[in-house]
Amino acid sequence: MWRGLLLKGTACLLQVSAQRFLHQRHFSSQCFSLLTNRSLHKLPGTPCIPRIKQTDFFLFNNLIRSYKKDAKSTVEFPLSPITVTDIKQYLRSKEIPFHDGYSCLHIPSIFIDPSTRKDSFSLFINKTTGQFLCKDTLVEGSWEDLQDCLEVMQKEEQSSLSPHVLLGFPESPEEQEERERELREVQGIWSRSVPFTDVLEDEAQLIKTMFQITKISNATLKKFGVRLFKPTKSLVFPWFGGPDSSLKGIKLLSAQSVDADKVVYNEATVPKCNSYFNLFGLALVNRMDSEVVVTGSELDALAVSQSTGLPSVALPRGVSCLPPALLPYLEQFKRVTLWLGGDIRSWEASKIFSRKLGLRRCTLVRPGEFQPCPLEALSQGKNLSRIVKASIPAAHKSIVSFKQLRDDVFVELMNTDQVAGVKWTRFPELNRILKGHRKGELTVFTGPTGSGKTTFISEFALDLCMQGVNTLWGSFEINNVRLAKTMLTQFAMQRLEENLEQYDFWADKFEELPLYFMTFHGQQNIKTVLDTMQHAVYLYDINHVIIDNLQFMMGQESLSVDKFAVQDHIIGMLRKFSTNSSCHVTLIIHPRKEEDDRELQTASIFGSAKASQEADNVLILQEKKLVTSPGRRSLQVTKNRFDGDVGIFPLDFIKSSLTFSTPIKGKQKLRKVAPKPESEAEVQEKGSDGPLKKDEGKKEKATKTVKTSQEVKSPLSGSEKAK
Repeated sequence: MWRGLLLKGTACLLQVSAQRFLHQRHFSSQCFSLLTNRSLHKLPGTPCIPRIKQTDFFLFNNLIRSYKKDAKSTVEFPLSPITVTDIKQYLRSKEIPFHDGYSCLHIPSIFIDPSTRKDSFSLFINKTTGQFLCKDTLVEGSWEDLQDCLEVMQKEEQSSLSPHVLLGFPESPEEQEERERELREVQGIWSRSVPFTDVLEDEAQLIKTMFQITKISNATLKKFGVRLFKPTKSLVFPWFGGPDSSLKGIKLLSAQSVDADKVVYNEATVPKCNSYFNLFGLALVNRMDSEVVVTGSELDALAVSQSTGLPSVALPRGVSCLPPALLPYLEQFKRVTLWLGGDIRSWEASKIFSRKLGLRRCTLVRPGEFQPCPLEALSQGKNLSRIVKASIPAAHKSIVSFKQLRDDVFVELMNTDQVAGVKWTRFPELNRILKGHRKGELTVFTGPTGSGKTTFISEFALDLCMQGVNTLWGSFEINNVRLAKTMLTQFAMQRLEENLEQYDFWADKFEELPLYFMTFHGQQNIKTVLDTMQHAVYLYDINHVIIDNLQFMMGQESLSVDKFAVQDHIIGMLRKFSTNSSCHVTLIIHPRKEEDDRELQTASIFGSAKASQEADNVLILQEKKLVTSPGRRSLQVTKNRFDGDVGIFPLDFIKSSLTFSTPIKGKQKLRKVAPKPESEAEVQEKGSDGPLKKDEGKKEKATKTVKTSQEVKSPLSGSEKAK
């Protein structure tokens, strides 16, 4: 399927779990017979060679490419990515009419006979990726697939192609069994769930109170097909899709009481989240509708529809991601109002998603005290129609006044904790200093060679990823298998090689994380890396990119260019990327060579001062090489542009789980390792403890405990033990 496999210098993005497309394609018996049951014409003694037509060759070639794609489970990004200009020029060369849409180009579907076409422009080509989708037949594929189809049509003088011309590699028995099991599970839950009209009034009122939907009428729930699954007291939201509008999946929403006054809501989808592409409410949208409200949850979509009467849809993964596969279904709307919630995170997601949908048609509902999420606004008796009409345009001018920024400033003041970013659960001291992990920032991380930079930053990123931060790893120093093994060990908090029977359990949970890897290894060109990062941000709404490390991106540059100038150029491009893409970039840079007894400083970062100047945060992993663990490592924050707080806190390395943790205060003592003496006279001259350097005396007294001659024992010499 992917022509990029044949190109040198191709970069890839590899996800933890294998991706499944919105519309799976399988073999048809007719197409399979074209490949296997051809009549053979041969002479005696000659090998058996099938005579294959152009169409059959295309099918066979497509089959091979499809096999490679499924085998690797990669999303490729070629060295020369396709542009919308290239697509338009190609379509003009083939005399194919097209409409320039908001995020896609619209062309007549080539998979439907011209005489039976309902919508003359029902095939959508994504302007950014070239991926296409025919809404009538649900045929989808890459830009290379569409080019091949058009070439075959031209050579064989056909007006259309069969929808089965794009083959998919046959599923393995395990995959087929898994798909059938999921389908049975969907049908089983759906058949056992009941509409709210069939639930006793008292029980229905109790359920509505539990989910805070007392203002949602039974008529609205019935309109959207929402049911109740009584065994778990869960709401069931259906996913209808395909030409026959069949049931393809479900989402279950359950409520769990944690405290007396706190309720936690949990979501579960069948099939799994990576294969769940349901725009809830899309089945109710009319072809003539030109306005839609996009919400972050199914309950919000119910509230908007009931209160305003406008078409409303809910994103399948909330504010975390807007899959490009859903963009064709939103192309018909001239106005898209994004009302994803009532907090700062939903506001940031609205601004990001509006870029995908097209800024000129998007309006945003700014969260605030008087504009909460739709469901809460309905419960408070607010006028949702007025809130939607008061939404602000997503497009903005280059110069603004404080009057235009006033409301944004108020939102940040009102949501100070959310503005600070996502909090770490494994590093509470990091929350105390940095306050949180924020989008659009550049973090520079350094530490001595062999101190555990990659191990620490993998847990640093894993902590955020477990909280829903979409993460992309670019490890040029360590291959992805080894890195994934380390992260899986940190995720399970145990050595899985000693507990292989638990591997599948933890691997299944690890697959669900929004974690992706770039398949780079060794020295790479910065332009290729940035193109891949931009591609990942568009496809998967990546929020955090880790680059390990800067030095490996400098090797591909010309040797005649000053290496410091090259480094400054790379840092400047990463700074621009993080700001424009609203994506946090963590950049690992090796330090300059320092003495073992000296701590690293901001000035120890390799290169010029541009790295520390451009960075929003500077983190240093300090290691006392003359001190044995525990307590030999610490993390120091030397720059924090958000609020200026800096500091240092100790770290303990737990080898069994490859994790770091903050040690308990007052429990650890540092033990200095006496270096091997050159002579007996030198030992007597230096003494058992050794004098402290004048310029480091204050630091040593503040960080090390007082040691007696009995506490400091050298294991290096038998004569010392005798003394």
